[in-house]
Amino acid sequence: MSIADIGEFGLISRVVARLENGPKVLLGPGDDGAVVAAPDGRVVASTDVLVEGRHFRRDWCSAADIGHRAAAANLADIAAMGAEPTALLVAFCAPPDLDADWAEELAAGLSAEAALVGASVVGGDMSSSPTLTIAVTALGDLGGRPPVRRGGAQPGEILAIAGRTGHAAAGYTILSRGFRTPKALVEAYRRPQVPYGAGPVAAAHGATAMIDVSDGLLQDLGHIADASLVAIDVHSAAFEVPSQMRDAASALGLDPLQWLLAGGEDHALAATFPAGEPLPAGWAEIGRVYDGTGITVDRKPWSGPVGWDHFR
Repeated sequence: MSIADIGEFGLISRVVARLENGPKVLLGPGDDGAVVAAPDGRVVASTDVLVEGRHFRRDWCSAADIGHRAAAANLADIAAMGAEPTALLVAFCAPPDLDADWAEELAAGLSAEAALVGASVVGGDMSSSPTLTIAVTALGDLGGRPPVRRGGAQPGEILAIAGRTGHAAAGYTILSRGFRTPKALVEAYRRPQVPYGAGPVAAAHGATAMIDVSDGLLQDLGHIADASLVAIDVHSAAFEVPSQMRDAASALGLDPLQWLLAGGEDHALAATFPAGEPLPAGWAEIGRVYDGTGITVDRKPWSGPVGWDHFR
């Protein structure tokens, strides 16, 4: 059955039935608004949008995959502020002839990814649209800590990363060339493995600046450098190239370092920490902060791509 067959409210009923409310949800879907606990008294909020043909393709990903990706893109932003995600609000715009089962599977993927961090999908909106579009707003709680912003890095500090980079970009390239293997890289594109817990851990260990690596490591580090009025150097030797990535890059005639440094959508977290202190568990040093401006790799300008820009 299509969405048109069951109607807006029939679809809402079917989707809501696929959602589970976690302990932080005081009032879930069904009223004009949801009520979510915010013990800290401050709410971290972030929004992201996915448009078919720009952010995802249904022939590359299942509906559940797209749900996981949509939730991850927002939950990672909350973690990058040092907060713990609590809830998601989802706006869903779709052609009337879309299969209703696809929409239900999307909701299941959104809910499953949110459940990884104890968050819930608590509401949203639906509309008919010629272009399938998913807009997600995430909410989070700081747990009594100050938010970790982009503008706190200082010269002499350590640059560190939690999670992985390059895997989703490699998977995207493989799919765009018409291949479906190596499976591990393709699956990394379909469902990011986000180190959500590393954000609050970094905040508790004195991280001075932090960001979600969504558009490419070098590009996103540029946001920290600009906000902090510092220069950042990345050590290429800090990145291990997995054998499957190396083999795929060789077969495609590409440099895997470009995936690692400029590929996005793995949603690793990058942060700066004071020197002389051990890094928290799950974090690895990949560079340093210096006086100056801009981003370098091994103390030299980087001539390759730096990341994704929607309008370039």
